[in-house]
Amino acid sequence: MALASKLKSNSKFPKFLIAGIFLIIVAVTAYTLLQSGPWIVPESAKQLKNPLAPSEGTLAATRSVYRDKCAECHGDSGKGDGSQAAKYRTKPSDLTDPSRLDAQTDGELFYKITYGHKPMPAFRKRLTDNQRWQLVLLIRDFCRPASRVPASSAK
Repeated sequence: MALASKLKSNSKFPKFLIAGIFLIIVAVTAYTLLQSGPWIVPESAKQLKNPLAPSEGTLAATRSVYRDKCAECHGDSGKGDGSQAAKYRTKPSDLTDPSRLDAQTDGELFYKITYGHKPMPAFRKRLTDNQRWQLVLLIRDFCRPASRVPASSAK
């Protein structure tokens, strides 16, 4: 009798293990599906204004951050053609497309850089607020015609 009761109590363990593994798989799948949906930016984030003014000095300083953190996917000039771009099902955004970027506020861009969205990583712990706002300025600069000179450097 004692042996039979031990076998019954031990048979519950595999069921709990299988149920636990199943729940983990469901949770990971749900998370992945939610992350691959549309990028939803809260209205409060859309209203944020960039506290930094564009200048050649700021843009020059930010280019090294961009090359280090963004260029492998978005490309050196922001066209979405970086060396790692082809490995993702969702292609990196073309940051040189004015129609796409004109439709977004600085706050939206800051939010996207801050929180990421698969496959783009979040940068809230990797970059300071100031660096993320500087990246917003650089992204805006990618859409600027090459012949235009920034107001801060015009003489």
